[in-house]
Amino acid sequence: MKRLRSILLTGGILVAGLVWISPLVLLVLSAVRPLSDFLSNGPISWPETFTSSNFPEAWDVGNFGTSYTNSLFLLVIKVPLGVLLAALLAYALAKLRIRLKGVTLFFVVIGVSVPIYISIVPLFTMLRGVGLTDSIPGIVGPYVAFGLPLQVLILHAFFRRVPDELLEAARVDGAGDLRIFFRIVLPLSVPALLTVAILDAVATWNELFLALSLLSSQENQTIPLGLLNFQGQFATNHTGLAAGILIAVVPILVLYMFLQKFIVGGLTAGATKG
Repeated sequence: MKRLRSILLTGGILVAGLVWISPLVLLVLSAVRPLSDFLSNGPISWPETFTSSNFPEAWDVGNFGTSYTNSLFLLVIKVPLGVLLAALLAYALAKLRIRLKGVTLFFVVIGVSVPIYISIVPLFTMLRGVGLTDSIPGIVGPYVAFGLPLQVLILHAFFRRVPDELLEAARVDGAGDLRIFFRIVLPLSVPALLTVAILDAVATWNELFLALSLLSSQENQTIPLGLLNFQGQFATNHTGLAAGILIAVVPILVLYMFLQKFIVGGLTAGATKG
């Protein structure tokens, strides 16, 4: 009976894995087949012929030379800045004696549940007032602001597990709060920091709504906006779009595959105490 249960469990996991990976398989097959083959036989079929011409065409149509540059700029600037600000706020809320700590944490939690779209009009008005609409540096601020709540909650849960005795010992030795933060807390929090950075990088790379609302010119397109170039008024280049999606997601997919253990470890690190 135990052996049968193990076989059924293994089979269920295998079926679930096949279902999970099937969209990626269909995406790859669509990207390496001619459009005529796709239209004739449909997406759920084995290609009659294979081609790599979809990828250079997708690179040009999607404006990926510019899109990659802009998205990489956002990752390099926004992710470290957002993680640092989130870590500072989470440390203050978890370990420092400050006024209105509970109120501040309450508003952080509220920030997780606030939809982005309800703030787009005042946000656009503010950016237009300072001349930062249709500007990659201009959307760094909104990206950081909307990413902070979830990052703060994850890091807050982790920082609470740092022993208070360790911090008090450092204070006795004359260390200030910033020195304790950078010399003790951050080195102990590498798993959580990596988790937050990876999740933030994925969210930034895939973000569409703010980019679509605040960016309008070709030279300021990000990766998701580049994918919109494949949508025509009367038809869609399905195979080119599949190739474009692969071009867009492969870097983040590879990053996620190699660092997924840090994501799981960082998310579960604050779940238990002791």
